[in-house]
Amino acid sequence: MINILIIDDDVTFCFMLQTLLEKNKYRVTTVFSPIEAKRIIQEKEFDIVMTDLRMPDMSGMDLIRLIKNQAPASQIIMMTGYADIATAIESIKKGAFNYIPKPLNPDEVLNVIKEALQAAKNETAASVNESKRGKTSDYKEGVSRPSRKLNKHIELVAPTPMSVLITGESGTGKEYVARLIHNKSKRSDKPFVAIDCGAIPKELVASEFFGHVKGSFTGAIGDKVGSFEAANGGTLFLDEVGNLPYNTQIQLLRVLQERKIKPVGSNKDVGVDVRIIAATNENLTGAQESGDFREDLYHRLNEFQINVPPLRERKQDIMLFAHYFLEQANQYLEKAVEGFDKSLEEVFMNYGWPGNLREMKNIVKRATLLAHGKQITLKEIPDELCAGPESNQFGLYRKENEHQVIRRALEAANYNKSQAARLLKVDRKTLYNKIKAYQIELPEKNKS
Repeated sequence: MINILIIDDDVTFCFMLQTLLEKNKYRVTTVFSPIEAKRIIQEKEFDIVMTDLRMPDMSGMDLIRLIKNQAPASQIIMMTGYADIATAIESIKKGAFNYIPKPLNPDEVLNVIKEALQAAKNETAASVNESKRGKTSDYKEGVSRPSRKLNKHIELVAPTPMSVLITGESGTGKEYVARLIHNKSKRSDKPFVAIDCGAIPKELVASEFFGHVKGSFTGAIGDKVGSFEAANGGTLFLDEVGNLPYNTQIQLLRVLQERKIKPVGSNKDVGVDVRIIAATNENLTGAQESGDFREDLYHRLNEFQINVPPLRERKQDIMLFAHYFLEQANQYLEKAVEGFDKSLEEVFMNYGWPGNLREMKNIVKRATLLAHGKQITLKEIPDELCAGPESNQFGLYRKENEHQVIRRALEAANYNKSQAARLLKVDRKTLYNKIKAYQIELPEKNKS
């Protein structure tokens, strides 16, 4: 039976939550103070720990550190009446699985617990696989609703033999999703071979896919093993599959039907057993209608479709990913930048991220290199993040709210007028005139 520990100084709330969980067949222990929680965590193991954020004697953040030291396998769910993105990011950074805002919704509580238990199971499996392979996938799970849906679909399809079509905008991490599906599949100890279908010259696509024998065409100076044969027993990932030439689509369909390939210039069939995961940022339905993509191949590839949502639709994940990329950049650049200035967080949250995770990773890496202090500020990021069309929260469009927009920009820039002007997409002189016209009061140290 699953053991759950509830830590909250609100006795009535604890008993209500305990009743809900026990009705759903969980074994529940309830404590009303962090001190009592410290004692019981040392004595007993819990699958899930649900703790309030703010309590006397010890905060929920401190409890996370304690629990992770004493019982690293326990999944922690924060409960807070002060729910905001900063709280969620901070608790997750310190090791919590997720957080739930109060007042609690019973269905949401039960769903988060199920997800936490599944995540614990996945971590155990990943740890076993990592020890076998000596490596792990460079993938960060988000906590937003679209990310949870994505992760659920990955978990659902990974153990099956089904072909998967991954759709999504450029830079959303489609190859990482493909690798994760492979790593969670029954083929995880076999090869994962990735092909960028848009990067192969048309005349060499067949050779790349199926291999060739020496002398089969000009430049074939030796035998070549194709990607299908290299991936035998494992997974073949076809990135940007919509770019495949029509003739290759016919050959690919035949291979998927017959499970055999014929190297270019050879008369001998070679049996292959591969799982196909394809990805595209194009509308393949439209490509079928225009005759550029075969409908029968589309249905072969699309036994199960996964859409990777763009970053702008995962607001709750933006700073989570930013901190994740900061950790990577620190390690790569041998730096120790600790985080992001508050004004920068607001810009990140309101920017449209047209290049998605790839764009964010590059921006954070560059900013980490440029940072002189412990935090990344507006000075280290490209101007377009502040001034681009997606970041129009500070745009001066309507006279009736202009003074409010200016005040927000000044607060976001910590009253640095140069940075505020960048946010507003105006020059410094214009901002000065606006401040004067609207008689906006500045802190004493920022008046000059």
